[in-house]
Amino acid sequence: MALIAVGLDHEHASLDLLERATVLEHEWVKVLRTLVSHRNIHEAVFVSTCLRTEVVAVIDRFHGAIDEITATLSEVTGLPAAEFEEHLSVHFDRGVANHLFSVSAGLRSVVPGEFEVLGQLRRALELASDEHVAGPMLTDLFQKALTSGRRVRNETTIARGTTSFAHAAVEATLESLRGEAAGSTVVVVGAGQLAGGVVRSLLASSEGIGHVVVCNRTLSRAEDLRRILSDERVSVAPLSQLDEHLRGARVAVVAVEVPEPLITVETLSGRTTPLLAMDLAVPRGVARDVDSIPGVERFDIGALHQRVNRALDDRRDAVTAAEAIVADDVEKYLEDQRARGAAAIVSDLRAHFDSLVAAELQRRSSEIEALGDSEGEVLRSVVRSVVAKIAHRPTTALKESAGTDQGARLSEAVRTLFDI
Repeated sequence: MALIAVGLDHEHASLDLLERATVLEHEWVKVLRTLVSHRNIHEAVFVSTCLRTEVVAVIDRFHGAIDEITATLSEVTGLPAAEFEEHLSVHFDRGVANHLFSVSAGLRSVVPGEFEVLGQLRRALELASDEHVAGPMLTDLFQKALTSGRRVRNETTIARGTTSFAHAAVEATLESLRGEAAGSTVVVVGAGQLAGGVVRSLLASSEGIGHVVVCNRTLSRAEDLRRILSDERVSVAPLSQLDEHLRGARVAVVAVEVPEPLITVETLSGRTTPLLAMDLAVPRGVARDVDSIPGVERFDIGALHQRVNRALDDRRDAVTAAEAIVADDVEKYLEDQRARGAAAIVSDLRAHFDSLVAAELQRRSSEIEALGDSEGEVLRSVVRSVVAKIAHRPTTALKESAGTDQGARLSEAVRTLFDI
């Protein structure tokens, strides 16, 4: 069995394609069950966010698994496979560890070093574990990747300054307001991790935000966030009152998964005051044509990506240091996997030889007993010694070649020759 990672991400696919390929979290269980129902897929973890829709799996046949994963992505997204096949990123075997450790470290994020990705990967693993589709291989891989991601943030300055996607979005928003933020009202749609990060960054800014209204479909979650923040500038409202609160807002931030845009030309009809709409949702939470209304500006993840890239020149050294940590942790992970692989085949081989000796001695037990206790014990000792010497060279070769192409061939040959 081997590891594979297949998916779409912001480095290789357009925002438009990522938007249409996003799978809402309440549908992830269906995706996982579909994946492991296929012949070549034994374990699977699935994650789909605003910037990444990806499958990490333990598989048998490479090409068969690629076809099965592609078919599943097509089914759950409703997109013809031909529309996204050329944009898929595929990582195999050792490359999966390099890729996932880099993702966890924030090296594949719009904002290098951002923290949200750790939570996304952790939730994806927890869901797969709850559904019993993530076995020992994927659990170990994800846990080691998450540990490496935390190490990168602790040992480098990659998370200095703009530390999250939410923080970067707020900075871009405040920059666009050009000093008009003081005393203004901001409506934030959502009450999850991303929305909570946006509200925290707004409250912590030096611009003097006047009021933040958190609108959420589940009002109790918004109330929980308000209680945690404990700031008199925060109020909450049900999503059904969004249009009403938008009328008095200078800024609106959509930071929640939605099946269709919440802010449209129709909802802003008749507006005469300026509005900056920051769309962090995928699929889109703000219709593309709202900026046709005078005074309304719309920013999305694509525009945010460009702004962040321009602002991160001072973090290049930290990125280099983070890459070195990732390379070190990946090599340790691979060494551990090689050791485990060698231990398993050596253990199986020794158990096979031991069972042969035991079976043969048992079969000839009456004849051995006729020799007498002393002679019988000598015979048993000689048989075990000869078999141990025969097994010595194969076990040594397996240990020495573990983790190499030759080791893989030897392991396969041993399993075939000795039927283990």
